[in-house]
Amino acid sequence: MSLESHQGLVGLLEERRAELRRFLVARTGSEADADDLLSELWIKVNTGQPGPIASPTAYLFRMANNLVLDRIREARRRERRESEWTADRHGLHSTLMEVSDSSPNAEQLMVESGEARRLADAIAQLPAGAQRVLRRHKLDGLSHGEVAAELGISKSAVEKHMAVAMNHLRRLLGD
Repeated sequence: MSLESHQGLVGLLEERRAELRRFLVARTGSEADADDLLSELWIKVNTGQPGPIASPTAYLFRMANNLVLDRIREARRRERRESEWTADRHGLHSTLMEVSDSSPNAEQLMVESGEARRLADAIAQLPAGAQRVLRRHKLDGLSHGEVAAELGISKSAVEKHMAVAMNHLRRLLGD
């Protein structure tokens, strides 16, 4: 995508922001979730490098819908993880659930701790503002609006800190 068409997509996002927000509110049922997804969409548009786009408006709405679907999938994975954890924690196993040793082996623990260490090191290298915003949003689960209010900055500043953080982490850790 040329720089000119990239700027056109950013401009189109700003132009259609209210319409995209209504679209996201309708799909998520939550204004806060819609605002978070709109912020993620802004970050993707500003950091992405897509090729030529035949229908930029449809492209933006497809990106927004994909973010909603990603959020739904993540919620399902989290719910499944939490129910499995609760079942394991309290010894509640359904008769349909296969009983097996689910404890990780030594190799898995080494790989996971190595990945966690790489991530922690990469986060530690972030500028202070980006680090604070990333921790509060991604690790503590606050919305962009909540992070902005807590830190006394604008939502736009939160979005910019998140863009810096995500670009930094992608560069250090790979996609």
